[in-house]
Amino acid sequence: MKYSVNTYRLYQSEKYFAHTVRIHVRMKDEVDINVLDKAVNSAIIRYPYFAVRVEVDEDGGYVLAPNDQKIVVMPTCDKLPMVGSSSVNDHLLYVDCSGKDIFFNISHTMCGGRGFQPWVMTNIYEYVRQKYNVEPNAPEIRKVDSALLPGETDEPTMDMLTTEEPIYKRKIQKAPVLGMDYLKGVFVPIKRDPNYMVVTIDQHDLLKVSKANDSSVLSLFFVLFARTLDKVFPAKNKVIVGEAAHNPRENLGLVNTHCDFLSHVYVDYDRDKLDDDLEKLGTGTRGQIILQTDPSVSHTQIRELFELYEAIDKQHGLKAKRKYMAKHSLSTGKDAQHGSFIANYTGLMDWGELADYVEFFVYVIEGHFTIEITAMADKIYVGFMQVIKTDKYINLFKEELEKVGIPCTIDGPFPKRLPKHDIPLK
Repeated sequence: MKYSVNTYRLYQSEKYFAHTVRIHVRMKDEVDINVLDKAVNSAIIRYPYFAVRVEVDEDGGYVLAPNDQKIVVMPTCDKLPMVGSSSVNDHLLYVDCSGKDIFFNISHTMCGGRGFQPWVMTNIYEYVRQKYNVEPNAPEIRKVDSALLPGETDEPTMDMLTTEEPIYKRKIQKAPVLGMDYLKGVFVPIKRDPNYMVVTIDQHDLLKVSKANDSSVLSLFFVLFARTLDKVFPAKNKVIVGEAAHNPRENLGLVNTHCDFLSHVYVDYDRDKLDDDLEKLGTGTRGQIILQTDPSVSHTQIRELFELYEAIDKQHGLKAKRKYMAKHSLSTGKDAQHGSFIANYTGLMDWGELADYVEFFVYVIEGHFTIEITAMADKIYVGFMQVIKTDKYINLFKEELEKVGIPCTIDGPFPKRLPKHDIPLK
């Protein structure tokens, strides 16, 4: 690949969907925007690879150039500025706040949840430190004056990928979706009302059920979400397909890289078997996730992704590169695979005493029937996203949780505002 892996998502069309992430952190006290401004502009020093602007080179390729302008911190408003715009000093990120809420907006091209979270934690650490004049004990926080981790800016290359035959090949089948709700939400302006809710679960309650049923956190949510949709899908749909993203950084020897390069896991649920024993479903789901995250499988998918990137490199001019991506994108192109729902789990990172100042935090992305799962201290948070405003799905999901002995609380709905990119298009 000629360019950084962190540039290629920029070629994606945003006609319908934004390729950004909005991270919602609710503090326990009102947010002081002046302190937040100082904290954010201190924290960015630790993450120079996020302090960039988009430029176009002589071949029409996107490149990320250093940007030493101030990071914009602003009050939350109805119409948020685009990332990359002059309103946010050309940065691919900015921060807004309102009441007790802090929102971190950032281009998805630069990394994914596991890469964003340390940056968010550093910001919150700096904010708490400066506002309360304390030094919270938080060993995993990357402090402003700490050095980059070994390999933190390293990127994967094609020669790191195995060429062995994958041990598993999924027979592609079209995943059913709730067509009318989804289509109304995407294409009918008066019906479209993107929103999300935050489900908070005691980690002890969830792990107790998970361990008793041979499940991981992600596999348990897969089963419960499939059971939720089983109650609303038409009878003609015989299968429900769960999808999750997987970053194979560990088996590439890039454990500290911030880069986002993903394979995808798909679990097919025969609807006539969704009433089976929870342990049987959990074991089967966990087995599928383990199988499909095997290097021979995930590397094969990443190779296809990198081959797409190399093909984009061969196109001359920005217009041609964007046109090629529109036609061949693995997520939106004609051969794209999708699940009936998406469930991603970032994993647990130790916030230490910093967790005492935070009510919850979730990732907000595009998606219908998409859940982003995060964890902090003794809590699990689920960001439950949809494109129309209704409580029927969240109520069914809550029923499934409580049915297996997992009580929860729900905050929201919150309007899902995802800023798009303001970058050169031709």
